[in-house]
Amino acid sequence: MKKKKSTEKNILIAFVLNLTFSLIEFVGGLFTNSVAILSDAIHDFGDAFSIGVSYFLERKSKKKPDERYTYGYLRYSVLGAFITTIILTIGSIVVLIGAIFRIINPEPLHYEGMIWLSVIGIIVNFLAAYKTREGDSLNQKAVNLHMLEDVLNWVVVFIGSIIMKFTDITYIDSVMSIGIALFLLKQALGNLKNILNLFLAKVPNTLRVEEIKKEILKIPRVEDVHHIHIWSMDGVHHYATMHVVVLKDNDFALKNKIKDKLKEMGISHSTLEMETCEEECREESCEVRPVSSGHHHHHDKGGEKL
Repeated sequence: MKKKKSTEKNILIAFVLNLTFSLIEFVGGLFTNSVAILSDAIHDFGDAFSIGVSYFLERKSKKKPDERYTYGYLRYSVLGAFITTIILTIGSIVVLIGAIFRIINPEPLHYEGMIWLSVIGIIVNFLAAYKTREGDSLNQKAVNLHMLEDVLNWVVVFIGSIIMKFTDITYIDSVMSIGIALFLLKQALGNLKNILNLFLAKVPNTLRVEEIKKEILKIPRVEDVHHIHIWSMDGVHHYATMHVVVLKDNDFALKNKIKDKLKEMGISHSTLEMETCEEECREESCEVRPVSSGHHHHHDKGGEKL
């Protein structure tokens, strides 16, 4: 329980650090006239906002299942990750447009101010990244990714400011800004793909249907296994349901053996329907058919309910 509480606390610390710093940054960006710093301020403010949302949703996601949410509230954490990622995507596009506009209309910059701001930026964001490094929810990972990116951004701004101070090539500022935005966009889109896979109830990347089937069939007294459905609630807690054909009815020891095997393979919650050899399965679309695209490990789960 301690780890879960610390996850929330760390997200809260990152929120306070980010919000305070994005305001300092905004003023600093106006003072130094740097589009890289101003764009980072927009991005940091978006971060702070989404971290605030994440904090609230991370807390909600820890609630126990009830009559309204029988699976619990784990998906709220994923929703937090989704909002964070969307804000990051929009922020990156805004930054790109601003930087391109500045290349067309260059303006003088205050290099000394940029150097000092970037040093503070590296320190503050490093602290926030350090505070959010633990925890395995997608939400926490999204927050931590932001913090690490911010550290990198500021290292780039720091180096760029020093180069500009000695060369006076102002468009370096815009080029840095475009680089930062494209990097963030790439990360955000990758994150979005993971989140969509969760909402579409795709089999988690770490699990393979045929492998699970093979392992269960190795267990003595198991005749067959079909109607396998596997999905993940939040990228950490994986669920499975399946029909297992056994030799004799009410074989509780065998049922526990199968559940233990599934736990070993990373499935935290399983529901098994035990059938005997004489019984005919009533589900028409029992089998999970392999996708014929050559990616043999992706599966079409017939009859799966979202």
